[in-house]
Amino acid sequence: MSMLSGSSILVTGGTGSFGKAFIREVLDNHDPRRVIIYSRDELKQYECRQLFGNDPRLRWFIGDIRDLPRLNRAMHKVDYVVHAAALKQVDTAEYNPYEFVKTNVIGSQNVIEACIDAGVKKVVALSTDKASSPINLYGATKLTADKLFITGNHYAAAYDTRFCVVRYGNVMGSRGSVIPFFRNLAAAGESLPITDLRMTRFFITLPQAVKFVTDSFEMMQGGELYVPRIPSMKITDLAQSVAPGAAMHEIGLRPGEKLHEEMISAEEGRRALLIGDRYVLQPDLASWGYTPPEHGVPVPDGFHYTSDNNDQWFTGEEMMQILETEV
Repeated sequence: MSMLSGSSILVTGGTGSFGKAFIREVLDNHDPRRVIIYSRDELKQYECRQLFGNDPRLRWFIGDIRDLPRLNRAMHKVDYVVHAAALKQVDTAEYNPYEFVKTNVIGSQNVIEACIDAGVKKVVALSTDKASSPINLYGATKLTADKLFITGNHYAAAYDTRFCVVRYGNVMGSRGSVIPFFRNLAAAGESLPITDLRMTRFFITLPQAVKFVTDSFEMMQGGELYVPRIPSMKITDLAQSVAPGAAMHEIGLRPGEKLHEEMISAEEGRRALLIGDRYVLQPDLASWGYTPPEHGVPVPDGFHYTSDNNDQWFTGEEMMQILETEV
């Protein structure tokens, strides 16, 4: 039986691409007692309600994670929390830095405080590959949030609440994904813009991301940062999988954009273990009683995990099949 069965689950940012997929998964396969969708956009909540109908297990909270009293109210008798709410656009962050700080940093601390005070059992916070060795404001705020959640276990040491973080790459087909952007341009007969012809990225499907999170609830004891082992792909190969034969043109890297993404830096690699389908970055300090997992295999000296040095790569045929069946 799933750990989530019969439980009360809250999802911040629950009307986003991940949130909707996660809600569908737990409703269909984990039999929760109730699922609370916490988000600030009433239109997206309205659209989401149409998607799920009148399932009596769903609760709808309009609220911003910047608003601690509202979070406290929403967390009442909640068992598990998925923290997916964030501001995410790299270029928008460069023009509006403090707005990203207020949501991604201060908002994350509010979630931590509310979870501890409400006696939540386990919290999984969603991160991004841009939080590893960040070069843009968005990545810097997410790195800060990652550290807040890991350190939150210190604050909660005398309580039942435990926190972990999951960090993964580009989610195929999510809102803001390059795939629908390429599809629309190709349908209009236009050339596809490629920032750099050498560029590579990690890719994960939405169902894989949801399963990674639900599995993390089962595995976590608190303090872990989980990174999935997922394939990379050159952006030019992705473009040709989306629109075979389409013309492409190079436009140059945008501010704050990396040529290759990183999910584990060389410094982080010193505390990384390999466990099945994932790496786990163990906490540096663990006063709450963290125990290294029994089956973890230390990674080699000097290990770092970037999209260009990956040992797993999508072929064009594999990507085309995924695009036809899942995206």
